[in-house]
Amino acid sequence: MQNLLPEPPATLLPAHDEADSAIAAAAESGADEDFAAVAARFPTFSAAWAALAVRAFAADQVIQAYAYARTGYHRGLDQLRRSGWKGHGPVPWSHEPNQGFLRCLWVLSRAADAIGEADEAARCAQFLRDCDPAAADALASD
Repeated sequence: MQNLLPEPPATLLPAHDEADSAIAAAAESGADEDFAAVAARFPTFSAAWAALAVRAFAADQVIQAYAYARTGYHRGLDQLRRSGWKGHGPVPWSHEPNQGFLRCLWVLSRAADAIGEADEAARCAQFLRDCDPAAADALASD
């Protein structure tokens, strides 16, 4: 069966120059506490939570990664809704401000899988692919 309804327009999160600068500075230092300071200063900035989640997952701190990713995911959902997203439709990876949310979704899927939460892992992986297959492909190659 063919869907005759048009796909909703892509949702593009707004840029946040000050938070982007802070996360770049944290990346230069490479210190966990600098990334945490960015998340504390900009709690709605999913990219900060994503950075914390990726770092925790890489350090085999799966529960912390799950918690960071879940926080960034929910903060990202709030931003998506404020940007007109209605619960479905494209969230393009190519738009850099979307990448923090999408990266949180990816780590959330991986961390859920690591703790044996298969349904959540599958749901998050599918949601990521539904947002943008290019995101899933790009993150899988990280």
